Amino acid sequence: MKYIAFALLYLLPVFTLANSGLPDHRHIVAHGSGQIVTKPDMARITFEVKSIQKDALTAKKEVDQRVNALLKGLDDFNVSEDKISASNLLTEPHVNYTDEGSEVIAGYVATRTLKVTLNDLQQMNEFIDFALDVGINEIEDIELLSMRSQEYKKQATVIAVEDAKTKAASLANAFGAELGKIYSINSSSDSSRYGYSAYSNVERISVTGSRIDPDNLTPGRYLQATISFSASITVVFDLEVK
Repeated sequence: MKYIAFALLYLLPVFTLANSGLPDHRHIVAHGSGQIVTKPDMARITFEVKSIQKDALTAKKEVDQRVNALLKGLDDFNVSEDKISASNLLTEPHVNYTDEGSEVIAGYVATRTLKVTLNDLQQMNEFIDFALDVGINEIEDIELLSMRSQEYKKQATVIAVEDAKTKAASLANAFGAELGKIYSINSSSDSSRYGYSAYSNVERISVTGSRIDPDNLTPGRYLQATISFSASITVVFDLEVK
């Protein structure tokens, strides 16, 4: 019984190594990461247009009217048709509940979602004011983008590769070895995200309610936006003893 237990313990490391994707000779695994942080130069704004009326047709017509008013003004902001996308119109009963919990249909609601991409961030605040003025109900999201996103992703990957090579060479040298050939490469992630810091010219905006009078709006305090592109890579090198 003791002999069988010993045999299982002896074979376990070999089995684990065989299923790990790592070589069975001397090697080193290095993880590298890279990040490019820059200012965005584009914004994709998601709007929701909603109308509640006594009947579905009237609600639909009002939504159509607001959407058409928004589309008519896009030329003033140099927005081409390929920078606009719109969901299908959705109509459904608008339900209220009595004190007893019974459903009561109080009309019909029509909803449509629009996404507009602005190539000039300096126009964003003015464009949002315009959208609210023509009856757009809600701003659901403002996504900051970069025209050079593919270039920045490649730069982040290059930094991650150099980071992995530097770490691997330093660790190998510390143990009296040198890096050999590359055994495997795994690019584990490629992502981008945007955020705000305290020094710039893009406004964080939150809008609620159905209508806002532009004359009552006070210009917002501007915050700096940044967009980051990240990459990470895992590399397995052979090791050569000096």
